[in-house]
Amino acid sequence: MKIGVPKEIKPQETRIGLTPDSVKVLVSEGHDVLVENNGGFEAGFDNDQYIKAGAKIARNASDIFNDSDIIVKVKEPQKTEVDMIKEDQIVYTYLHLAAAKELTKGLIKSKSINIAYETVTDDNGRLPLLAPMSAVAGRMSVQAGAHCLEKNQKGRGILLGGAPGGEPANVLILGGGVVGENAATIATGMKAKVHIVDKSKERLKQLVQMFGDKIIPEQSDKIDLGKLVAEADLVVGGVLIPGAEAPKLVSKEMIKSMKRGSVIVDVAIDQGGCVETSKPTTHGNPTFIVDDVVHYCVANMPGGVPRTSTFALNKVTLPYLVKLANKGYQKALSEDKNFLAGLNIFKGQVTYKAVAEVFGYDYADPSKLV
Repeated sequence: MKIGVPKEIKPQETRIGLTPDSVKVLVSEGHDVLVENNGGFEAGFDNDQYIKAGAKIARNASDIFNDSDIIVKVKEPQKTEVDMIKEDQIVYTYLHLAAAKELTKGLIKSKSINIAYETVTDDNGRLPLLAPMSAVAGRMSVQAGAHCLEKNQKGRGILLGGAPGGEPANVLILGGGVVGENAATIATGMKAKVHIVDKSKERLKQLVQMFGDKIIPEQSDKIDLGKLVAEADLVVGGVLIPGAEAPKLVSKEMIKSMKRGSVIVDVAIDQGGCVETSKPTTHGNPTFIVDDVVHYCVANMPGGVPRTSTFALNKVTLPYLVKLANKGYQKALSEDKNFLAGLNIFKGQVTYKAVAEVFGYDYADPSKLV
């Protein structure tokens, strides 16, 4: 098969779909790989490394989209890319369609085959292709939040871990999944006071086993969330409903109750955000202020550390891509129900229930199509 890797064009996005090592694996399996000129440069991979791995370098994105059976990306296709996608072409990337109506419409119109990293499952119902980027985003959320709390960033002017004679900051983490766990790893490491809210009693028990008395577990149906938000210096929003829009847990009224200069980092922003006042931002202009509260809502947080992120992403996405290229999409998807869960749009039909529901499309059962 011909596999194409275009350069990412979303603002401040410098990850790339494949590393040179991943290219080498695919070429050894007999596939042709086309990488856009300097596509991996900002992540530390130059053209020569890709050529040595067996790839061909394409001058521009249109050559990639014209000549490839499978398009491998990191972020969702942008408008100019959607216009280049061909009928029956396979697009393998993060899509986050529940928060992207126009993209969904464009992909339906293209009659392409779209597999979303973030909805591929494993036998335990977890999301293995989302997990590494959630881990990176979770760790970055506290790093970014600590920076935003500095006075020159319009924050409260407090150090996350405090200092002798000064109390540590109060960190509230919403969601105890991969994002929440990794946010807690950094926040506890920086000696902050950390509350983690989750609806699952079992998950909170696991987190207590991991972190001991360094965290305060809070079961969502037994707390006054408004009070916890009002007391927090930093709120990290890490809730997720797979493939669906994030629930709005923090209301405008709660934001008004927060202290001047406190910080919200909404990691769920690529699924619409879990804070009512959130709107997507970029690494170039990452924050805005509502009611004296600093909001950091970068929709591609791991793009800020593209080298780390690209390696972590390829480790989990490559085995599925090899299967897809070796067997073709019909065999690869029909043999593996977990991989099939990644199919979001198939030749003009919406095959992921949460996306169909949010935009009012008819849902097509993927197992009956593939």
